[in-house]
Amino acid sequence: MRLNLSDIEKAVGSSITYNGAAPETLISCVDVDSRRLTEGGVFIATVGERVDGHKFIADVYARGAVLVISGKSPEQVECEHGILADEWGSYLIVEEPLEALKRIAEYYRCSLKIPVVGITGSVGKTSTKEFIAGVLSQKYNVLKTDGNYNNEIGVPLTLLRIREKHTAAVIEMGISDFGEMHILSKMVRPDICVITNIGQCHLEKLKDRDGILRAKTEIFDFMNPDGEVCLNGDDDKLITVKEVKGRRVHYFGISEMPDKEVYAADIVSRGLYGSDARLHLMSGNEISINVSLPGKHMVSNAAAAACVAELLGLSDVQLQRGISSISAVSGRNHLIASERYTLIDDCYNANPVSMKAAIDLLMLADTIKVAILGDMFELGDNSDEMHADMGKYAAALGIDIILCVGEGSRHMYNAAMETAALREAPCRQNIRYYEDRDALVRHIETDRRSIIPDGSTVLIKASHGMHFEKLLQILQ
Repeated sequence: MRLNLSDIEKAVGSSITYNGAAPETLISCVDVDSRRLTEGGVFIATVGERVDGHKFIADVYARGAVLVISGKSPEQVECEHGILADEWGSYLIVEEPLEALKRIAEYYRCSLKIPVVGITGSVGKTSTKEFIAGVLSQKYNVLKTDGNYNNEIGVPLTLLRIREKHTAAVIEMGISDFGEMHILSKMVRPDICVITNIGQCHLEKLKDRDGILRAKTEIFDFMNPDGEVCLNGDDDKLITVKEVKGRRVHYFGISEMPDKEVYAADIVSRGLYGSDARLHLMSGNEISINVSLPGKHMVSNAAAAACVAELLGLSDVQLQRGISSISAVSGRNHLIASERYTLIDDCYNANPVSMKAAIDLLMLADTIKVAILGDMFELGDNSDEMHADMGKYAAALGIDIILCVGEGSRHMYNAAMETAALREAPCRQNIRYYEDRDALVRHIETDRRSIIPDGSTVLIKASHGMHFEKLLQILQ
């Protein structure tokens, strides 16, 4: 890591109290988790909802930390946690430790000479990140966002994981309010900006899709002035963005339109096992691609990856090879073959757009189709209506078994029942409601076959706060 303690002082704008270290001391890492800190690391002590990081200061010094950035004085920590003030190593006192983390990440990012791709959007950020990183890895040594490290803590920690061996970075950027993307953009300073779509999520604060568009496009605030922008040309909001900082944007998608430079044609579905397609590139060339993940939206992700990859100089052969290498991420349309079922693990998060896409994916199965659908959070004033729409949608498509779970999903259940009653063959559909996840778990444990027959394909979909991963474990 190309940072020393003097750089930390410059980044944060405060002076270090040196005890056993020197300004030129190189650092190995920066982290807020004492368990991950390695010798030579900088520990940032934060106060969370459940844990005060200051209580681990003695531990990190024992592990070889060269600096602690603290929001409390040694005397205050001694009073609160019994860690003797005169036993501290080098330290830096700041008003807001998390702000120090962001400043260090921004300083470090500005020192890097590698292309950085920033990805945002309402749905599909993670799968698009995987496609882009996977394709770019055919030419570059890529550092990509791990897990859900896409917020104001995760993004700086991700940037600070970039090392000299890395020749490109792909950073996922997630928000829920205005101004948050501005902060992330200031740290990431993307050379290429990718926006997957503008859907209905985080509506409590962003209000409507126009608000979401304004919030997401804050990603452009600190992008490289000579950078590039890749947008989903199938999105009615994104197609209105014609240029950024005087530069024409690049559109990708799965339907041919005059503005699109990268698009898929002749898409052939292989059901739950992916799609084949012909991909038209910016160069004017066309390549045949095999996408192993199911659903047309995955073909769109492949088009997004091709758009970025062409801008970064990959060959057609590298594009083909990279796209075919992509596999699913746990919790996001991850296909699992268990002894009794085929499981579609999509329990990481949910909003109306992603839930409809997941239901469409379930429809590709040639078995009994079971949708376990839970609450979608942060939908604002129209939450009840949006849950009802999901129930109507699933029932109208003829999903065999629909299990609605959670307070908001009562509206999903009621709408599904009403829609099923109007269908020509309503008796084929089994629609049930459970007030919470544990109620469904109890029913599965006592009478599994009556609600989920062996051999079924089962979709598990809800917002992360519903913790449907427990259902996944039971069904596996």
